Amino acid sequence: MKKTFAGIALGGLLALSGSLHAADYAIDKEGQHAFINFKTGHLGFSMLHGRFNDFDGTFSWDEKNPESSKVNVTINTASVDSNHAERDKHLRSDDFLDSKKHPQATFVSTNVEMTGEKTANVTGDLTLNGVTKPVVLDTRFIGEGEDPWGGYRAGFEGTTSIKLKDFDISMDLGPAAAEVELALSIEGIRQ
Repeated sequence: MKKTFAGIALGGLLALSGSLHAADYAIDKEGQHAFINFKTGHLGFSMLHGRFNDFDGTFSWDEKNPESSKVNVTINTASVDSNHAERDKHLRSDDFLDSKKHPQATFVSTNVEMTGEKTANVTGDLTLNGVTKPVVLDTRFIGEGEDPWGGYRAGFEGTTSIKLKDFDISMDLGPAAAEVELALSIEGIRQ
């Protein structure tokens, strides 16, 4: 009897916490609550860090069925910012991002596989420099709930590494810079 009551109570709590079911969210880029950062080796001596300042996107999230979640992000490649104007100009050139020819990079999820209670592998197609390749984001659910302004938010972070040559970026700055780690920290507002 006690086990049955505990099961019903737990089920009720889970139903209440997940009563929102699937919901669509817009990434909160205006409030500086979302970031797309990168890092790569610099000549084998240190790590170069940067970010993309202009991006947009959406995601759907269903706590009861996280495998049905979806992510769609668009990045303005000309917004690359490594805190060095001349380097950023070079990164925008056809040696790297070719921002004039390919003004946007995109990530569109194709599969979500839960790896733990709050972790998942989010597989998707990354299009960069006109080349589309599958990548896997090692993703962590941070939390969700009401915000102080009457909205409802959910947040995630994810990382992946890409090889520049896989995206036809042939500029060779040595083995330390052949791979780039991308990190997304995304907070969305329920629509």
